[in-house]
Amino acid sequence: MVDRQKWYSFSLAAQMGHIGSEISRARGWEEKNRPGPRQNSLNRALDLIDLTLEDPRHQNRRLNELARFREVVCDWYGRKKIYDISPEQLERYCMSFIKTGTDVIF
Repeated sequence: MVDRQKWYSFSLAAQMGHIGSEISRARGWEEKNRPGPRQNSLNRALDLIDLTLEDPRHQNRRLNELARFREVVCDWYGRKKIYDISPEQLERYCMSFIKTGTDVIF
């Protein structure tokens, strides 16, 4: 688990980049048919999303978008496919924070 205080020192863009990296790892493990490592990467992604939701700096923001993102990741994680979103789209969403370099997307 990531140290909470260290996580809180990252910008939102950096936090989302790290989450996107875990999703990318999970996708890579899925392509190699390695369910154990896929699950580990997805667990880390969800842990990081939860830490981001709990970050005191974000409490004045609307966190609905990040909470919905978590729901979509869980959908992919559980393979329920309620949402028609690919892991590549999840990665692109996270990386868009880095490309824009902004913390005001929420």
